[in-house]
Amino acid sequence: MAIGLFTNYQESNAQTKTFTVKANEVKASVPATLWGVFFEDINLGADGGIYAELVKNRSFEFDTPLMGWKLLQKGEETGSLLVNNWGELNGANSRFIRITSKTPTGNFGFSNEGFRGMGIKKGNQYDFSVLASQQEGAVSLVIELVNSKGEKLGSTTVTPAGKPWKKYNASFTATVTEPKAVLNIYVKGQGVVDLDMISLFPKDTWKNRPNGMRADLVQLLADMKPGFLRFPGGCIVEGRTLDERFQWKKTIGPVEDRGYLINRWNTEFKHRLTTDYYQSFGLGFYEYFQLAEDIGAEPLPILNCGMACQFNTAEVVPLESLDPYVQDALDLIEFANGSADTKWGKIRSEMGHPAPFNLKMMGVGNENWGEQYIDRLKIFTQAIKAKYPNIQLVNSSGTDPNGERFDYLNGELRKMNADIIDEHYYRAPQWFLDNAKRYDNYDRKGPKIFAGEYAAQSVAIASPDNKNNWQCALSEAAFMTGLERNADVVAMASYAPLFAHAEGWQWTPDMIWVDNLKSYGTPNYQVQKLFSTNKGTNVVPLLLNNETVTGQEGYYASAVLDKNKKEIILKVVNASDKTQDTDFVIDGLNKVAAKGTVTVLRSDQLDQVNSFENPTAISPVVKDITVKNKKVKVALQPYSVNVIKLKFS
Repeated sequence: MAIGLFTNYQESNAQTKTFTVKANEVKASVPATLWGVFFEDINLGADGGIYAELVKNRSFEFDTPLMGWKLLQKGEETGSLLVNNWGELNGANSRFIRITSKTPTGNFGFSNEGFRGMGIKKGNQYDFSVLASQQEGAVSLVIELVNSKGEKLGSTTVTPAGKPWKKYNASFTATVTEPKAVLNIYVKGQGVVDLDMISLFPKDTWKNRPNGMRADLVQLLADMKPGFLRFPGGCIVEGRTLDERFQWKKTIGPVEDRGYLINRWNTEFKHRLTTDYYQSFGLGFYEYFQLAEDIGAEPLPILNCGMACQFNTAEVVPLESLDPYVQDALDLIEFANGSADTKWGKIRSEMGHPAPFNLKMMGVGNENWGEQYIDRLKIFTQAIKAKYPNIQLVNSSGTDPNGERFDYLNGELRKMNADIIDEHYYRAPQWFLDNAKRYDNYDRKGPKIFAGEYAAQSVAIASPDNKNNWQCALSEAAFMTGLERNADVVAMASYAPLFAHAEGWQWTPDMIWVDNLKSYGTPNYQVQKLFSTNKGTNVVPLLLNNETVTGQEGYYASAVLDKNKKEIILKVVNASDKTQDTDFVIDGLNKVAAKGTVTVLRSDQLDQVNSFENPTAISPVVKDITVKNKKVKVALQPYSVNVIKLKFS
């Protein structure tokens, strides 16, 4: 069924429309960074999401030290657990637990619930580790994974020895698949043992890396062939307060020495309270850079500009106290690009990456606005450009694509000759249709544009009832033809947010949904992937009645050449509810191959979604098409996104 969108286009179009592609009139080069991905630790996107650690609060550093943990007693009291706190004596990792076992029976222990349970796969290996110090007596730790009935899924034993803190490792293979497993640790023997950094990882992380990422989620990103990866957010860059801002230096080095921080999405929405949402920073800036490299994307880190979230506390650092924040930005560039004989380049090298990450751009601030942002941005810009003149800076235009905040920032940033202006738009599907021409008249000599966060909202901004339906994805595709057509102005674009855990989300809609075992791409993901994997190298005109195609009778379209593959690629959206017969005439090429393909993404139901039960309800279908005299006849189906690919010589 249709649900009331695109009603302007519901009259049948019986007459065949002829589109003309001027393949010899290159209008712009397509930036390699045009289509990318935006990562933020929201919706359990990191811990409980792409970061494969299965233990929640593994170092007891949450504000409630035993959150996620539970004592296990069989019968009479046979042991005790005490939280110890070294305070500042041990830096970021200040807490550990002391276990006292009073009897040798193994009837005392404790368990961890994981992130809405632990997803365990039959036949997969699981790697357990713990930092331990045996204080008195002799004990062994019996490690078990169990299901809700207490049935064992796999087990192993670790035996600490000696007082010096030491890391102990053990592995075992799961015998059953279980989405909601619990980790039990029983203590056998009598004695006292101190424990910290209790960890459990699946062996099959991305590239089998220790401290690694969920391979299925990284694969979904790699399949998109994104041009850039923006990290770590988003509003978590700002923090609810400045004390809770994201500080990259606390996320590098040995994982046991990294900080913990409450996530700013923890209690942001009363309708989706997530009070156990913290950041362990096992997924830190080194891992973000490594991930970008793995998937062939340019890294785009975003740093705090000396301002907390203006929707929360709106704290700011006085201008005279801004130096440490600026120094963090300078040091990050050295961490990413510096040689191994520099302070921060040495740390990167020691972490396992002697070669530079080749950072080319960074963001200063996220969705900040007002004079206070411009005042701080000028200080950052002057300092960064003085030392690293080739680093491109991404600057915020605020929270909305128009209005007083936007107008002020857009004007000031253009006066500053900003490199890249970051525009955000969470709006109704109709807005995306209406704004397919948004960048047609932007200044070609001014700053480049980063469409940094966008997603069509099926109900309203931040509504928990928003859905990743075809109506939204189709409208985004129409808008994206306008981004591509204006690739001389629009340098980058990314849908947001990226990940959402089915039981731990705060914000909808989201591009990729996950649970403890499975993941799937939404229709919005399929649109993003279709554009990103058919990027091309040069924009050429695609015209209807000698005009760009921006909504006439429900059509939206753009065209690119791929000079490397000798292909011409047409992206055509039919937003009407009727099949439209079309001809595409290719002008300006000597020869077009007789056969081509059209990839179709569509649904008759605008409210159709993908799901765990039906993850490919909306997914691309490739068909062969025939070319005759450099003309292609295509019947564009209702509510469809079509990518037509033709070889030329």
